[in-house]
Amino acid sequence: MSKQILILIFTVLVIASNTFAQADTAINNYGHNQVPNYKVKQALEVESLVPMFFTSGYHFAVCYRYEKFRLRASVINGGHYNAEPAGLKNSASDFKRYYKTSPGFFFGYNIWKNLELYSFIEFHTFAIEQKSTGIEQNIHSTDLGGGISYQFFIGQHFYIQPGLHLYCRGDKSVDFNDNRYNIPNTDIAPVLRFGFRFWRKY
Repeated sequence: MSKQILILIFTVLVIASNTFAQADTAINNYGHNQVPNYKVKQALEVESLVPMFFTSGYHFAVCYRYEKFRLRASVINGGHYNAEPAGLKNSASDFKRYYKTSPGFFFGYNIWKNLELYSFIEFHTFAIEQKSTGIEQNIHSTDLGGGISYQFFIGQHFYIQPGLHLYCRGDKSVDFNDNRYNIPNTDIAPVLRFGFRFWRKY
């Protein structure tokens, strides 16, 4: 992950932790406490992994919450974001790995207030670039994994959701003349989503 994105995520995490950690309960115009956001019975939300836009990519997701359960469907394109440094153990310094347009599905459960633990499956297409030649080839991978994140609400609708993802995948490789690229079996990466809850029912 680029230095600029890491700095952005760290800055937002600090701001969110200090400013919004006590914003689970909103105050209305008459000074009375409203129902906390985490006690919603049903909700519809849209959100985005905003740092992808800084690398000429995009990410969008739609979410449905029922009680403490949350379903999410998303699509991602990483632009020129290099995901290879996120690989554990066998990441390759001679190659870059980019997210091409790929869908994903998430199933989560709020274990405490707005703290969500979830599993996911993502059908990734990665563009693998050999740095020395600029040649690209694609690898298709079905990634399984899990994540943990917290929704920091700003009022009753907007939220910031930082988290951490662990991706797991099977062995896959692609040949570049006399050099072979092996995709890492495991990635770990921080995530930062901005979202909007446009419908809710208590």
